[in-house]
Amino acid sequence: MSEGSILVIEDEVTQLQALTGFLEHQGFRVFGSESGTEGLKIIREHPIDMVLTDYKMPDMNGLDVIIEVKKVNPEIAVILMTAFGDEELAVSAMKEGAFDYLTKPIENLDELDITIRKALEKKLLVSENRELREQLEEKFSFSSIISGSSEMEEVINMVGRAASSKANILIRGESGTGKELIARVMHYASPRKDKPFIAVNCAALSENLLESELFGHEKGAFTGADRQHKGRFEKAHEGTLFIDELGDIPMTTQTKLLRVLQERKFERVGGDETIEVDVRLIAATNRNLEEMMEQNQFRSDLFYRLNVVCIRIPPLRERKSDIASLISYFISRYTDENDKNIQGVSREAMDMLVKYHYPGNVRELENAIERAVIMARGQLITTHDLPIHIRKSASEEEPGYDPDSGISLPEAIENMERHMIADALEKADGNQSKAADMLGISERNLRYKLKKYDMKK
Repeated sequence: MSEGSILVIEDEVTQLQALTGFLEHQGFRVFGSESGTEGLKIIREHPIDMVLTDYKMPDMNGLDVIIEVKKVNPEIAVILMTAFGDEELAVSAMKEGAFDYLTKPIENLDELDITIRKALEKKLLVSENRELREQLEEKFSFSSIISGSSEMEEVINMVGRAASSKANILIRGESGTGKELIARVMHYASPRKDKPFIAVNCAALSENLLESELFGHEKGAFTGADRQHKGRFEKAHEGTLFIDELGDIPMTTQTKLLRVLQERKFERVGGDETIEVDVRLIAATNRNLEEMMEQNQFRSDLFYRLNVVCIRIPPLRERKSDIASLISYFISRYTDENDKNIQGVSREAMDMLVKYHYPGNVRELENAIERAVIMARGQLITTHDLPIHIRKSASEEEPGYDPDSGISLPEAIENMERHMIADALEKADGNQSKAADMLGISERNLRYKLKKYDMKK
């Protein structure tokens, strides 16, 4: 099986035959040409992965070949063969897009083979990265936002207008509403789409680890730091950094984050080298930052620095007209993944799904549909295929407040919180992270409420 197609352009017939013969023996599909003009004709007529070209030829030189090859297909790798002492020429070739150069006469065929394979590997990687980027752009295009409600149409409109700007973005919404999806859509709709999109979840990291993840650290900065580590800011250079769970960043880290936003530079933990970065920051939170500022838990200057453009994603209970479209999308997705033949949802099941309040928002709906697709025995999802908490919710009326009960409003709210927390923990089998997602709060906030209500046991 061919390992790639190579065109050798060499006006010396014996050298041309030697090179083509060796490359054919190595498993490549090889074309030979004694002139640059003929070689360019072959490139236009055949799929060529790489060109190995001499510099001095009667009709055109190697630099001209490189320039013309790149016009036909910039992804074709080119290696230039030059006479000894032509280093300045080799540098010019690299500037024009050559992958490498080899000194003639080529006597070390192993070196030739290694160089060619490196060039082909790089070309393959570039092609794969381009295809992946195109797939990502398609996956995170505006069409990936499933919407039929006026509330989400307004969100999409704001995203479209803000995506191409350089402004920092603050995305607000409950857990599970799709804040990271919106951030990715904004990135792939921006001029930075060819650069990295780097995400970090602040709630999942301790204070020391968060600083290291954001800003990196030097070798020996702390116990266990056995090598230099580049942080998310460095990795996102010229691209987008998405900071999720912004409200969980400790005050000391907030100060350092503010400095990066103001000065566009920072030092790694344990280092003194100043590193400059060009990063577009998109932050997201489900916390009430205004309340946190009043309690001196969040810096007001950082808030105003980030809140240049604020996009609020409404919870699913406020845009129930999106539920049917989301259900259809998730059924299609998980039907394919699980090799099932699900055609839709029964009227009773749809009624339950639409009426449910979704504390976990779109993420909870997705999980419910994935489970239903797996559990369904027929072509329709029925009420029996839905999670028990959705069926239970449909059969229960929400408790009202009796003003003659003698219970104050704060007490009633506390009782409701206790009940919801206990119910979420039971459904999550004691997993606090899952329970927090169901409740639409951070895990840190859940731990606080467990301590407050003495519910740790």
